[in-house]
Amino acid sequence: MPQLITEANELATAGVTISHLSKSFGSNLVLDDISMTVAPGSVTALIGPSGSGKSTLLRCVNLLEQPDRGTVTVGSTTIEAGAKVTDRALLALRRQVGMVFQSFNLFPHMTVLRNVAYPQEKILGRSRAEAEERALTLLERVGLRDKAQQHPGRCSGGQQQRIAIVRALALNPRAMLFDEPTSALDPEVGVEVLAVMRELADSGMTMIVVTHEMQFARDVSDHLVVMADGHIIEEGDPRAIMAAPSQERTRRFLSAVLER
Repeated sequence: MPQLITEANELATAGVTISHLSKSFGSNLVLDDISMTVAPGSVTALIGPSGSGKSTLLRCVNLLEQPDRGTVTVGSTTIEAGAKVTDRALLALRRQVGMVFQSFNLFPHMTVLRNVAYPQEKILGRSRAEAEERALTLLERVGLRDKAQQHPGRCSGGQQQRIAIVRALALNPRAMLFDEPTSALDPEVGVEVLAVMRELADSGMTMIVVTHEMQFARDVSDHLVVMADGHIIEEGDPRAIMAAPSQERTRRFLSAVLER
């Protein structure tokens, strides 16, 4: 697979600051006063048991979910919970933050090329020709240019997830959010996706990654955040935490995951 070369010089990455963020669904408190900072160009991995609030936290960062309290800042754009968010402010935020989901969320009726080009036309106002040129360039870099005229259903799971990453990158985000991007893939297929993510990390893209891939979290991330029951229970250097976690809840989680 050709190396993914990210044009880091075209657009600077941005830091992400989450301050006192809380979110409930009915009486269920999913996030309880979460604060964390992701430095520009760094990778933060979020780990923890299912139901700990990791995915909800990502969705609050780009306002797919509206937080009840707190603020989210990406670069110079700050969104405060409870404040009226204009369409312009929401667009400004989402243009800066790309997101890749567990399920690829590709348009099944569009070709791979149109899946990558169409959002550029709608969100960035690029012409069809410009958007498709950008799409082909990025598809080439992840070894999928030959799939451009096919529909996603004819691509493997690993290929579809790489297409989803390219679609997000085509919008020139300043930070990327990944919500367990390999969880729906067979292990050998997930390796393809992790390779692209490693390339992005090496290029200096700001990334927040919800993952159960402990090797990726240990070897690629700069900062590790452990969540449980809507709280951050431990954070710091990934290797240090994995070698000697300070919290019993972290020890139980790591033991369960690493012994699979």
